[in-house]
Amino acid sequence: MDLVMAKPSAVLPTQLIELVYVAFGAVPGALIRWQADNDLVVNVVGAAILGLLVGLPFRARRQLLLGVGFCGSLTTFSSWMVDCVVMIAMGAWLPVLRLIGLTLGLGLGAAGLGFWVGRQIIPSGPVQSPSSVQRFQARRRS
Repeated sequence: MDLVMAKPSAVLPTQLIELVYVAFGAVPGALIRWQADNDLVVNVVGAAILGLLVGLPFRARRQLLLGVGFCGSLTTFSSWMVDCVVMIAMGAWLPVLRLIGLTLGLGLGAAGLGFWVGRQIIPSGPVQSPSSVQRFQARRRS
């Protein structure tokens, strides 16, 4: 079989192709995150984009590229947590509570709005749970 004429899936294993999608999405997300100086903004924007993706009909390549790759590298849970720990260590209780409340409130609101917009763009059937929700539900049943 001529490798030039072969389909990519015939030459590369599926997991490698999926890895390429994640990597291509991760690079711009990481570059934007690197330039951004505001964890709250990147986390809320990432939540909105991911909500939109979940609201749209499921497409594995789109989820890998934009959901796992782009949003995964754009958003920053660990930096947010470290910021909160540092603020607590400094005794800045009111600012840390405000940061936690704003991040959670705006993040949930942005994800919900993104999800709603996705469902309006392309109305689809029943809502599909993201794989993380499915794994959690399976563990609860066992």
